Amino acid sequence: MSLAERLIKEFEEDIGLRKRFAELLISEPDIRLVLINAIIADVATKRDLNELRNELREEIRELRREMHSNFKWTVGLIITVWGATIIPILLKLTGII
Repeated sequence: MSLAERLIKEFEEDIGLRKRFAELLISEPDIRLVLINAIIADVATKRDLNELRNELREEIRELRREMHSNFKWTVGLIITVWGATIIPILLKLTGII
C-alpha cells in the first residue's frame, strides 16, 4: 500500500484528523483563495434568485391565463348541457311541447 493510500485511509477513518487537515489548508491564504473561488461558482447570488423569482412569476401568470380560459369553456359547456336537458324537460312539463 502506498503512502498516499495509507493517508487517504487515515483521513477516511479519523474525523479529527480530517478537521485538522482542513484547518491547515484553510490557514494558507493561497489555498483559502482557491477554495473560496471554487465555492463561489456554486453559490446562488441575489441576481440569480431574482431571475428565478421572475421566471416563476411568469410561469404562474401563464398558468392563471390557462385556468381562466379553461374555466370559461367549462362554464360554457355546463350551460349548454343544462340548456339541452333541463329546458326541454321544463317545456314538456308545462305542456308547451
